[in-house]
Amino acid sequence: MFDNVFGINEQALRLRQQRTELLASNLANAETPHYKARDIDFRAAMAGATAQQSSIGMARTHHGHLAGFDQAGGAGLVQYRIPTQPSLDGNTVEAHIEQTLFTDNALKYQTTLEFIDSRIQRIKGALRGE
Repeated sequence: MFDNVFGINEQALRLRQQRTELLASNLANAETPHYKARDIDFRAAMAGATAQQSSIGMARTHHGHLAGFDQAGGAGLVQYRIPTQPSLDGNTVEAHIEQTLFTDNALKYQTTLEFIDSRIQRIKGALRGE
């Protein structure tokens, strides 16, 4: 009954949280030589989550089989960022871009939390008979 209470917002929140961790890691390693900035293709991850949610899916019958979109949040969709201005030490983190993406992701994370909170309030109201 409660498997799909929050709809796609649950997957979106997980992906936003994972993206926050990646972007924070990028910012923390902005001065680390040869560090490669990483990010999640959020749209592709959400498309994968939507497709998985709407289809029956295939079961993995052997540990060697390839998995589809993982429930942990799209770990297979983590990609390296291509810098606009490569640095001499091989680091691909561009702090101004990472900060912008981090802020944007944080706002979207907060918005997703508000959608989930709104859903909870509606469920509580329905249970009280309001």
